[in-house]
Amino acid sequence: MDITINTPALLFPAISLVMLAYTNRFLALSNRVRSLHDKYQNHEQKHIIHGQIRNIRYRLKLIKNMQALGVLSFLNAIVCMFLIYNNYLRAADIVFGISLVSFALSLFLSLVEIQLSTKALELELSDMEGLTDPSVIDYIKRRFEKE
Repeated sequence: MDITINTPALLFPAISLVMLAYTNRFLALSNRVRSLHDKYQNHEQKHIIHGQIRNIRYRLKLIKNMQALGVLSFLNAIVCMFLIYNNYLRAADIVFGISLVSFALSLFLSLVEIQLSTKALELELSDMEGLTDPSVIDYIKRRFEKE
């Protein structure tokens, strides 16, 4: 398959939007770190805070790697365009493939980070008594029983 200079250019808007989403996640996480730091200084709910700190440290590493892979994908798309422009089509194919793989890995890490994000919210809710965590099927059954 031959790729044109427009093919890697199609990745630019997708990568840009994903990078914006990653930056927003990072900003939200940094705000959460600041609020946890204040709670920790006031000795409030230390057992919950320790679990959240572990979760946040790992999520920060994931976000850093997500962003790095996104930037790598972006740079590879640019290099691919340069290679196509200079008529090095075989090298351009390889670099474009690397760009796609790094973008896919970035999205996979994003999925892992989302899973950890929900676990952090569950940890935050864990100190409230009487709340259960029903399965999706139980939740749907209860919704239909009420109506």
